[in-house]
Order: sequence, then structure tokens, then C-alpha cells
Amino acid sequence: MHFRNLTFVVALSVVLSLTQGRVAAQAQTVNAKAKTAGQTWIPPRTPDGHADLQGVWANNNATPLQRPKALEGRTSLTDAEVEALKKKAAELYDGSGDTEFGDTVFETVWTALQNGETGPHKKGRNGVDAKTGFDAGTGDYSSAWLVGRDWDNRTSLIIDPPNGRLPELTPAAKQAQANRKSYDESAVGGKRPDSYEDISLGVRCITFGSPRLQAGYNSYYQIMQTPEAAFVQMEMAHDVRVIPLDGRPHLPSTIQTWLGDSRGRWEGDTLVVDTTNYRAGAFMNASEKLHVIERFTRTGPDVLQYQVTIDDPETWTKPWTLMIPLRRSPNPVLEYACHEGNSAMSGIMAGARVEDRAAASTGSRERQ
Repeated sequence: MHFRNLTFVVALSVVLSLTQGRVAAQAQTVNAKAKTAGQTWIPPRTPDGHADLQGVWANNNATPLQRPKALEGRTSLTDAEVEALKKKAAELYDGSGDTEFGDTVFETVWTALQNGETGPHKKGRNGVDAKTGFDAGTGDYSSAWLVGRDWDNRTSLIIDPPNGRLPELTPAAKQAQANRKSYDESAVGGKRPDSYEDISLGVRCITFGSPRLQAGYNSYYQIMQTPEAAFVQMEMAHDVRVIPLDGRPHLPSTIQTWLGDSRGRWEGDTLVVDTTNYRAGAFMNASEKLHVIERFTRTGPDVLQYQVTIDDPETWTKPWTLMIPLRRSPNPVLEYACHEGNSAMSGIMAGARVEDRAAASTGSRERQ
């Protein structure tokens, strides 16, 4: 079930809010007693007694998914290095230069710090080809698009394997990767689209998949709970994952979806979510054998530890695990109005036909 209307979620939040004030007050009393007794932080409770994970949580981490090769063998940075990275990031991404997304934010700031670069970030400095910038072919994004990042001492989100890198691809996955690269990589979906089906799910405003690991761009999540289910709404594309907690089995393996089929259970104060039944390609080009285990644990008033284990024997030679510390946000999850303003589809298709005609014309001249 993928809800794209907030009515259900808003109604649920109104019902739950009637009891949250009382529960929050009780949690403050419990935590005060725990602090006096020297115990660790205890999360607030929902009316049914489970840890309260509800609220809006942001993933604006600067830590890259994979450990950069320049930091091979280092699991953490010094406090001085982290402070230097924060200052350099503020300098590079002041809104007047170019932006970066994904792991390249960390890599760009680290490189600039090591090379002594100064001033706003501009593609093409230090011999780097300016055409390799994010969307540089049609006009790059400015750093005004970049959300302020959370910097910490870790050098990778991946905690297993210990080297902080993705495991090796299987031979079949390597061949599939090579096949994708054999297309014209400058075109959407790896080749000029013949129809809308050749365009990625994200560009078509269908879904950005789950688990969603990208940081710093609409990377907000709202969690709600009832005794029977948990709900995780993702701002990007506005998918809502409905996670039953009543012990029901997974759907038959013949039923596959882009977000998979999730089932949740509690292990102490940790919500464990087991997801199967993915469609092939739903996550990082993984196969339909993808199996994901997520663990949500509040470790403080404003931190939700989000640990994810990825297992797909047809794509990676062994499972891998990452951990993202989500931060509580005072901001609401906003409407992701993708289709309403998505004029790109007609432009993409029209541009592809222009390229087709240009290619055909070149071929005719060569034959002459």
C-alpha cells in the first residue's frame, strides 16, 4: 500500500496526539529518575508501552556511504579534522558556487581541505573537467540547493564490511553493470528513451525506492505508530510504508513491489523491520532476491539510530550493513509535488527524438 495522500497520515497524527502530551510528561519523569540513578537514557513510551519513535527525522549526514580511498584504514576522523571540514564546507557551499550531492560532498570538502582550496566551490578547478558537474550539461545546481550537513567523526556509513566499502559484485551483477555502461551514459536511463518506460522511476515521479539512503535532498522521514502497525513516510516522492506489527506472514513471493513487503517486530526498544518481495532494480540495481533488515533505535532525545543490513546473493558476494544517525527535525514533511510540475517528461522525449534525427542524418551522410 503506497499512500500518496496525506489525509490518512494527518488523521492518524491527530488521534495519536491526544495521548502524546501525557506520554511525554511520563517519559520526562522516568528519564529524570534514570539520570539521578546514573542509568542510560530511556526513550519515551507510546500508550501501548513501546519505545516512541514518532516524529520527523532528517538524514543530512555528510558521512559518505563508502569510505573514500584517501582514508583507507581509518574508521574515524579526529575532532580537529571534523571542525576543519565544517568550516571548509561552509566556505565552499555559501550559495554562490556550484553544489554536490551524495558522497561527493564529503569527498569534495576533504580534497579542498587537503589541497588548500579556498572560496566557493566551482566545477573545473584544479584541472577537473567542468562538464562533470551535477547536471552540468543543462546548467549546474548552485550550492543554495545544499542543505546544511551534519558532520561527525565516522569515515563511512558502512560498518560491515570493516573496510567501509561495498562488497564485490557477483559475476552476474558485474556483467549487468557492464551492459548498462555500454549505452550512451549521457542519456536518461542509459540510452535515448523510446517511451516513458525507458525513463527512471524517479524522473517519472513513481518512487525513489526503499531503503532511502540519500542525504541532504528531501531526506526527511515521518514515523507514526499504532499497536498494530508502524508508518514511515518519505518526503522524496511521498511514499508511505505501512509496516504491520501483528505477526502476519509475508506476501507470496509472486507478489513483488518497488518498496518490498515489510513486516515489523519489537526487540526490546528497537523496531526491527524485515522486508522481502522487491521487484528487480528497486534498490541499487539489486535483484528480486533482495532481503533488507532495518533496525530503528532511539539513542537520545534527538537521535534515531537507523541500521540497515542488505542481503542479495545475486548482486553482492556477501551482505553489508550501514548505520545512519537520523536527527529530529522541527520542520514538517512537505508535499513532494513532482508530477504537478514535471514538465521534464515531454522535454526528455522531444530531445531524444531530436538526437535520433541527428544520428540518422549523420548516418546518411556517412553512407554517401
